Amino acid sequence: MKKSGILNADISRVLSYMGHTDTIAIGDCGLPVPEETERIDLALMKGMPSFIDVLKAVSADMKIEKIVLAEEMKEKNPEVLNEIQSLSVTFETGFKTEYVPHEELKKRTKSCKAVVRTGETTPYANIILQSACLF
Repeated sequence: MKKSGILNADISRVLSYMGHTDTIAIGDCGLPVPEETERIDLALMKGMPSFIDVLKAVSADMKIEKIVLAEEMKEKNPEVLNEIQSLSVTFETGFKTEYVPHEELKKRTKSCKAVVRTGETTPYANIILQSACLF
């Protein structure tokens, strides 16, 4: 469910069609995208745009009720996890965080409305955002 604002046209279109509990994933450049899931490739070069920059832009235009992260992120990429936790206070609503094995997160991308690929190269910089109701 799209809130408002200006965003990449493909991301904006996907958010505008999302309903309550629909999901969108944001991933590093190594996250495999299933054939059946729309790919929005923003990667320009190594590190650009960063995972966090894309997450900030998408989360500013989306009401989020749940995030899904890989359990491995806690050990393999605590810096990005800390940034996600700091950013999450701006999500405006109470939300849940679910940690799953990385293989499970990759499987769940099949049911996402889209996977946004960033230029991020740090490991496990992937998230699934679940849409909340705007009211």
